[in-house]
Amino acid sequence: MQLTAVYQKVEEGYVAFLEELPGANAQGYTLEEARANLAEAAELVLEANRQMAEESLRGTEALREPFLPATG
Repeated sequence: MQLTAVYQKVEEGYVAFLEELPGANAQGYTLEEARANLAEAAELVLEANRQMAEESLRGTEALREPFLPATG
């Protein structure tokens, strides 16, 4: 799976987001800082989504398994 990072130059530096992961947004004074901050934002969004899923499944029976998108 490949995600698409979008970086926009603004007066204060760069803003960034991942097209495929709503909520993964960041900024930085330099492009390198924006990239690093975006990587951290993606990790935080995924962790928050995982926690919400665990809470919503608490007390229920569910099957969990690794997911790898089909390549084609």
